[in-house]
Amino acid sequence: MSESSGTAFGGRRAIPPNTSNAAENDPPTVELQGLVPRGFNPQDYLNVTNVHLFKERWDSNKVDHHTDKYSNDKLIVRRGQSFYIQIDFNRPYDPTRDLFRVEYVIGLYPQENKGTYIPVPLVSELQSGKWGAKVVMREDRSVRLSVQSSADCIVGKFRMYVAVWTPYGVIRTSRNPETDTYILFNPWCEEDAVYLENEKEREECVLNDIGVIFYGDFNDIKSRSWSYGQFEDSILDACLFVMDKANMDLSGRGNPIKVSRVGSAMINAKDDEGVIAGSWDNVYAYGVPPSAWTGSVDILLEYKSSQKPVRYGQCWVFAGVFNTFLRCLGIPARVVTNYFSAHDNDANLQLDIFLEEDGNVNSKLTKDSVWNYHCWNEAWMTRPDLPVGFGGWQVVDSTPQENSDGMYRCGPASVQAIKHGHVCFQFDAPFVFAEVNSDLVYVTAKKDGTHVVEALDTTHIGKLIVTKEIGGDGMKDITDTYKFQEGQEEERLALETAMMYGAKKALNTEGVLKSKSDVRMNFEVENAVLGRDLKVIITFRNNGSARYTVTAYLSGNISFYTGVSKAEFKNKTFEVTLEPLSFKREEVLIGAGEYMGQLLEQAFLHFFVTARVNETRDVLAKQKSIALTVPKVVIKVRGAQVVGSNMVVTVEFTNPLKETLRNVWIRLDGPGVTKPLRKMFREIRPNSTVQWEELCRPWVSGPRKLIASLTSDSLRHVYGELDLQIQRRPSM
Repeated sequence: MSESSGTAFGGRRAIPPNTSNAAENDPPTVELQGLVPRGFNPQDYLNVTNVHLFKERWDSNKVDHHTDKYSNDKLIVRRGQSFYIQIDFNRPYDPTRDLFRVEYVIGLYPQENKGTYIPVPLVSELQSGKWGAKVVMREDRSVRLSVQSSADCIVGKFRMYVAVWTPYGVIRTSRNPETDTYILFNPWCEEDAVYLENEKEREECVLNDIGVIFYGDFNDIKSRSWSYGQFEDSILDACLFVMDKANMDLSGRGNPIKVSRVGSAMINAKDDEGVIAGSWDNVYAYGVPPSAWTGSVDILLEYKSSQKPVRYGQCWVFAGVFNTFLRCLGIPARVVTNYFSAHDNDANLQLDIFLEEDGNVNSKLTKDSVWNYHCWNEAWMTRPDLPVGFGGWQVVDSTPQENSDGMYRCGPASVQAIKHGHVCFQFDAPFVFAEVNSDLVYVTAKKDGTHVVEALDTTHIGKLIVTKEIGGDGMKDITDTYKFQEGQEEERLALETAMMYGAKKALNTEGVLKSKSDVRMNFEVENAVLGRDLKVIITFRNNGSARYTVTAYLSGNISFYTGVSKAEFKNKTFEVTLEPLSFKREEVLIGAGEYMGQLLEQAFLHFFVTARVNETRDVLAKQKSIALTVPKVVIKVRGAQVVGSNMVVTVEFTNPLKETLRNVWIRLDGPGVTKPLRKMFREIRPNSTVQWEELCRPWVSGPRKLIASLTSDSLRHVYGELDLQIQRRPSM
């Protein structure tokens, strides 16, 4: 059983790669050895007549293992923790003459030394963190066992057999899908690499199937709910399929470092036919716009059935689906948003914004981009491959940005190592360090080919790093887990450590911060509501005793949330005279018609203001993105909010724009309340309202949430949600 037939060559047996959880190779039901007497009958010996796994939702196996929420009728347990099974025999079991054991098998080529064939020894006492089975009850023809898996065993779906020894060989139960057993990571087990001590954190980062993802802009933070749905029907099988599709060796699937790294590559489809195809070009004719998804369930189920990448995703979709994958397998995980995230193409800890001599941005030379926000994941695990102290939260990012060891993936990178500048430790720490620590450098590209550093902003990048708070929908600031405060001695030391380990700064920016004049500039955007006029207010302050004249340039662009500009919709040059110790304010009005026709997926407007103080040749530069306020979808319910009872859900939307919305799709989702649903409306005229009613029958009690999204040809990123409190079904 521990060896498999294969091609023998060079004096050694070659075992093919064991990379599929779904593939099966049944062991023989009878393995006889040596000469067998003519009258031998297997039925004369101890025979298994039935196996009971206690796998109902209310059974202790599922309740004690925190797997009772999975919509799956198989036994699901967590590793390193004991569970009960009962074996019925054809006669009473006699330990003095009968010998049997339970076996667990996974994959096509099971081997004991690879952990893919596990003969579980019968022991008098279970040992912490090790495989074993202890007889806890003998009654008539039945034996009840307490079985415990090792705390580092492979995570996946095992086939189970019972083997009985006879004088002439082994008799084994035949393949029975009803006894298949899923074994998951166990954050409740101290010996497991994903052990998380805090119970409230475990409830949030493993068991919560609804999350909040933060997006928008640092100055205008927005949030949306996301249905992770890790317990929904067939999602666990879909997550195991993702690892099969990656051809990940089964022997590595007990290691959360390897599982999370493979996941970060497989959630995107860039180079491995993974789960989601990314698209940032605003053309989604052959798929679903990223903003339309309400959760991960539809995406993972479609991927499992089609075995082809699902179109389309952007960073929060990758992060949402990756979170489902990690939580479903038992790895504590959370979605993190970094506001003003650096995409530094040359990894030099600087984002170089090149300006023309007149102050306009030179888009040909400016290769780096600042994402208004970027979502990634953190996964909790020990890091025995790193020095002590670098375990805990690890950055894993499945958005395809940069190549890592030949594939588009990122992490796991220790958050603690990033904070202290130890970017030498695997995986991809220099890239993440640059995302949260780069400086923004404004450089004038002169006509003679020389480059002059004009201004430096050390606080713009990684301005705020957040995640969902534990037990609520609010925002938790975790910036200080990634970086020390600007100006602290520790912050300087972390930067020097990172540079010592190879992160480089290309240009000498020492002394650039010292301004030669007393002029300061800032600007704000007012009334940023979709479909309405808005104002940009630029303020200048002269703190000195001299009189200055300033030439200023404003550029308004439609931009992707990745900071890449699509089209300029406004530019204006103006002169300002500043008397000593004075303050001046300039207003620029922008009509809705100037930007509405060109809006992208996320309705971001990016403003760039540069000003040159003519007397000192000082350059002042500021940039801001704003997310336009968009209308909401309204959700209402009628009827009793009780498990198993019908309730009517109404989704309503009123078009506040002056134009007709066409090809409108509304999606509705709510784990435990409804399967993901969608409905199309050909058009919604200005100021008109559409309604959609669905009958839902909740199957999970407790706090639940309904989530809706609306997408159309000209309006996207429209959401609505409703909190529910579903009551248990009254007992008769």
